[in-house]
Amino acid sequence: MTNRMVKSFLFAFLLFTVSLAFAQKKSEFCNPLLAGFYPDPSICRVGSDFYLVCSSFSYFPGIPIFQSRDLVNWKQIGHVMDRPEQLNLDSLGVSRGIFAPAIRYNKGLFYVTCTLVDKGGNFVVYSKKPEGPWSNPVWLPQINGIDPSLFFDDNGRSYIVYNSIAPDNKPLYEGHRTIRLRAFDEATLKVVSEEKILINGGVDISKKPIWIEAPHIFKVGGLYYLIAAEGGTAGWHSEVVFKSTNVEGPYTPFEKNPILTQRTLDPKREFPITSTGHADLVQTKSGSWWAVFLGCRPYTPSDQGYYNTGRETFLAPVAWREGWPIINPDNEKVQYHYPLPMKSSTACGATPHGGNITIRDEFDSPTLDFHWELLRTPREKWYSLSDRKGFLAMKVRPETCSDPVNPSFVGRRQQHLVGSASVRLEFAPAAENEKAGLLVFQNEKHFYYICKSLVKGVPFVQLYKSTLENAPGTQMELLALRELEAGSKSNSLFLKVEALGNVYSFSFAVGKDKSVMLSENVDAKFLSTKISGGFVGCMYALYATSLGKSSASTACFDWFESTGNDEVYR
Repeated sequence: MTNRMVKSFLFAFLLFTVSLAFAQKKSEFCNPLLAGFYPDPSICRVGSDFYLVCSSFSYFPGIPIFQSRDLVNWKQIGHVMDRPEQLNLDSLGVSRGIFAPAIRYNKGLFYVTCTLVDKGGNFVVYSKKPEGPWSNPVWLPQINGIDPSLFFDDNGRSYIVYNSIAPDNKPLYEGHRTIRLRAFDEATLKVVSEEKILINGGVDISKKPIWIEAPHIFKVGGLYYLIAAEGGTAGWHSEVVFKSTNVEGPYTPFEKNPILTQRTLDPKREFPITSTGHADLVQTKSGSWWAVFLGCRPYTPSDQGYYNTGRETFLAPVAWREGWPIINPDNEKVQYHYPLPMKSSTACGATPHGGNITIRDEFDSPTLDFHWELLRTPREKWYSLSDRKGFLAMKVRPETCSDPVNPSFVGRRQQHLVGSASVRLEFAPAAENEKAGLLVFQNEKHFYYICKSLVKGVPFVQLYKSTLENAPGTQMELLALRELEAGSKSNSLFLKVEALGNVYSFSFAVGKDKSVMLSENVDAKFLSTKISGGFVGCMYALYATSLGKSSASTACFDWFESTGNDEVYR
């Protein structure tokens, strides 16, 4: 893509954005609710407050938790798993770890059920307050599967429903799974019955439906409704519903399933939202119903399946028709705008979670903002916000982001397809293996890294791309470099990454000097989920490493700023 093509693409995108901004009404809210990779949302209401959790995989702290009074404007109030003793992510790949939490409330306690993949299995934690502290995990070894969700019946009984293996562990086809149920004892936090298969395969097993998962049970009008995702997490993803007069079944599928999907729509449609599913339902105090679910935003209609922002959280209304819940009624396409869900709702403001926003962190607080994440569980204190006031100081350590360890990595989600991330760095490397800078990270084998380092004792800015090598120091290939002027070894260095859909550009500046382009039109698809695999989205990360060798150096980051202007609803 030439510079002129990139600029034309950006101008057209911004022109459309501006036109919609003038048209937006104060009576509407805008999707996605949570931009960037916040997948597998689960929601509950307690009084006038709504609470929402999402998957966090191998990032720490785990399971971000949000609060809202109007379903539109959300504030992160903490993490469910914020202590190393709660969450062991050692050696796990980026897309392993925490899968599909579900949040529920009953008799004064909040509960979150979840799966820690490859490191313990299914568990439940609880708390009197949603912001915590939350208990240590209580493991549920009897549950052989993923995506557990609690259901508290109005007759005082409790159950846990989950995805599991095919009957007798004999799948009829690849992706053949079941939804199963067990009784649950709140007092002991244990399952207390044999499991019962509620759904075998999916809506119609003769059609070989794959990956029935993410189940939730609701009781409405004396009937039990079971919703679940079906079709896998890519373009065939959907949400389906079943109904029964008994919590243990049998469950009858809705003849007009799925109740949410985008798989039948024209892939060339403008500003598509794809891969919708993995939903949860909530009812407001006034009686209306709403669904949260995951969806994806490709760069452009011609880039179907390519996105770097991951699976995001969307909100849509639910209508009950002929005794069944329908998500996104009266529309085929999931919308970027819907009417506000409550009279007390206000249109989306500029929040840290979505919209055309600028976020700046001056690192002047005693603790990291909730939106920052570490890669895996920290086992030592390698960063400080107090050693140098107004700076995030990070030790330059041997660990690298290419290995399943906890490196000197502090990351924040890439939330925009068109936007930027910038940092100011103070760093005096002592050797060529010492590097510090700004990382665009999808997983261990897919990242770009703009950093400061040395070449034969001379300071340089370098741009690296990850490779598939395994030995420390060989997991990156050099794409570009530029020598810094003499005397700039300890000066402030400004590093910037610009995202322009399917390309990135990397630039830098020294002090107040004019910005210098290091490399532009760098392939962003290399970091897309379609190329890299897995279930996460990209992170902008402050990152320092000595590539397997010991170091006594420290990298100091003065501020971080990210901007975005790609939300078509702005």
